[in-house]
Amino acid sequence: MKRISLIVGILGFVVVSCTNGVKNDNTATNSNNKATNISAESLTSPNKKLQTIGVALGDLGNPFYNAVQKGAEIEAQKIGGNIRVNAVSSAFDLNQQSNQIENFTAANTDLIILSAVDKKGVKPVIDQARLAGRVVIALDSAVDADVDAMISSNNIQAGEVACQYIADRLKGQGSVVILNGTPMDSINQRVGGCEKSLSKYPNIKLISKEQNAEGTRDGGLRVMSDLLTTFPKIDAVFATNDQSGVGADLAAKQARRKEFFIVGVDGSPDATKAMEDKDGVFAATAAQNPAGMAQKAVQIGNDIIQGKKPESPNILIPVKLVTRENLSNYQGW
Repeated sequence: MKRISLIVGILGFVVVSCTNGVKNDNTATNSNNKATNISAESLTSPNKKLQTIGVALGDLGNPFYNAVQKGAEIEAQKIGGNIRVNAVSSAFDLNQQSNQIENFTAANTDLIILSAVDKKGVKPVIDQARLAGRVVIALDSAVDADVDAMISSNNIQAGEVACQYIADRLKGQGSVVILNGTPMDSINQRVGGCEKSLSKYPNIKLISKEQNAEGTRDGGLRVMSDLLTTFPKIDAVFATNDQSGVGADLAAKQARRKEFFIVGVDGSPDATKAMEDKDGVFAATAAQNPAGMAQKAVQIGNDIIQGKKPESPNILIPVKLVTRENLSNYQGW
């Protein structure tokens, strides 16, 4: 009987201990959730000050991304308070950009601004950052994730104004080529805007629009060289970005073809240089404002941290058509 009583006592102690262990685990989980909520609230309040900004970009060797970095730094200086801006380049590598965003999150960076190299691939690290209470703003490239704000150029407008210029200069008739690019939202929107403008002119024929120049000078040179071989007469070219347009300009020089003109999108230093060359055929570009986009991102991020949400999380920055005629008034990047 003593043995039976002893065994029952031991079993009772074990059961109680296991039950208490479960309760402790639940308590710890609830405590962690509460801590996360407190952390998120503390990052967005009227008393919170923006102290650190992480900017994750595609390639700081590209003038566009250099302008983004400068814009973020300029706006941080305007706000004041010795805000630290850390801009990093991923060389368009998803794994590297994901690691960079994870590092920003781990370092308690207040505001993360990113130009995504892969709209779907960055979702997990964006989700982690926002779960940790970071403010995340996507710039230039849309992402398939919930962010606090999305700031980009009005790419539909870019395509519209570029191809309206083409239609006006051709007086409503001629053969037009679109140098397409990497299939992403911004490029698709530019092509759509271009087609919308040209659709008003039945005597303008779109003879090629599927060729992918990959957004690079080499791609533009390659694709345009092929098109010049295929088509004996081309009246105008819409390049979905300036780099491919500059490559197309080089192809025209090599083929000694000057019967057409090129309109790009970006307003890059390479485009303005090509427009200054009287022997080239680069005539205009729908200029973006990368520094202005970055400044807007910092402004919105600072407001969100202080508890002021934007009226709309999707913010479009207008583009400006720059031609050879008004080039002297264009400040550039």
